[in-house]
Amino acid sequence: MEKELAETENAESYPTSHRAMNQSPKEILDTLLGHLDFVVEIEETEQDGHIILQVRTNDPASLIGRREGRLESLQFLVNRILLANNPEAPRVIVDVEHHRDMRDDAFLYRIRQLAEAVRVHGRPIDTEPLNSYDRRLVHTAYRDDPDLVTESQQIEAKLKRITIKRRG
Repeated sequence: MEKELAETENAESYPTSHRAMNQSPKEILDTLLGHLDFVVEIEETEQDGHIILQVRTNDPASLIGRREGRLESLQFLVNRILLANNPEAPRVIVDVEHHRDMRDDAFLYRIRQLAEAVRVHGRPIDTEPLNSYDRRLVHTAYRDDPDLVTESQQIEAKLKRITIKRRG
């Protein structure tokens, strides 16, 4: 009993990143949000090889942040902690109150309009600068399209444009 108590006390004295080695993605996110004084409920599901962490809270706007900055930062941290402990860890997507789902639908609707203009007029179109999450959405949406291809700019930048053009 004393040994178990000593191990518990030692584990609690380690920084979060050391304790995270044996935690699930859900537990890592719950720990991070607990340190930030958020009271949340987290549901974990799997979709397309990714783990989706759906967060429910009384204050979604504070958790999402301005221009989704906090949401993206939380997702980044959870993925970095997981990858540091297991390079083969699946990618985790953090969502709050289905905000990303609704935003993704609206975003892909705008991208489909651009793609339709490329189909009709034949001229390539560049998107606005996109983060890696949005670029992945676009590339995935048009991966199997028989008429169109998508290409990211080959530059070192956080935000990059995608060119949508006809194949061939």
